[in-house]
Amino acid sequence: MDAADQAAAYAAADFEEPNSRFVAFFADAVGAPAGPVLDLGCGPGDIVLRLARRYPGVEVHGLDGAEAMLAHARQALGREPELASRVRFLQGTLPDGPLPRSDYAAVTSNSLLHHLHRPADLWATMRRAAAPGAAVLVMDLFRPGSREDAEAIVATYGAGEPDVLRRDFFNSLLAAFTPDEVRRQLREAGLPGLQVETVSDRHLLVHGRLP
Repeated sequence: MDAADQAAAYAAADFEEPNSRFVAFFADAVGAPAGPVLDLGCGPGDIVLRLARRYPGVEVHGLDGAEAMLAHARQALGREPELASRVRFLQGTLPDGPLPRSDYAAVTSNSLLHHLHRPADLWATMRRAAAPGAAVLVMDLFRPGSREDAEAIVATYGAGEPDVLRRDFFNSLLAAFTPDEVRRQLREAGLPGLQVETVSDRHLLVHGRLP
């Protein structure tokens, strides 16, 4: 989402419910991280900041390919200067984006997988970035059974949002993977131990530990 209007709409949208749920899933699946955390596809930075608030003393880094998104993330960080020593936002694309560490204790991603032309890049980046045994938590949309189902989901959850966001939501649903497709990706990436489950009528969750 390099376009300024897309980034602005995304940063202003109400993601309180899914982002709060993501952090709750993190707390359940990971607990207090034993070291730094990396969020891939961090967008405007809301989840990075939520994790940094929840876990005082833990470094949290966010990587995103869109500078327009990261501009909003840095603005949000500027409103919370007490987090500045522990939060970093980095620009780069998977699988070769610049990462300051290779020993992250947990790697997360929310709503990135369906944007990737090569989904294997996400799993390869996690293996490159994380310490052995690191926790993984990935949440993403999953593809509904039909365009009509996708339209109904957008009507339910996108009501009142700008047209650009509703259009992106619809296209994202159609581009998303099914749970079985994600399980196949994990087998091909050598990560069959990661679990895939559906956690809402539109979201799936991947969680577990890296080898």
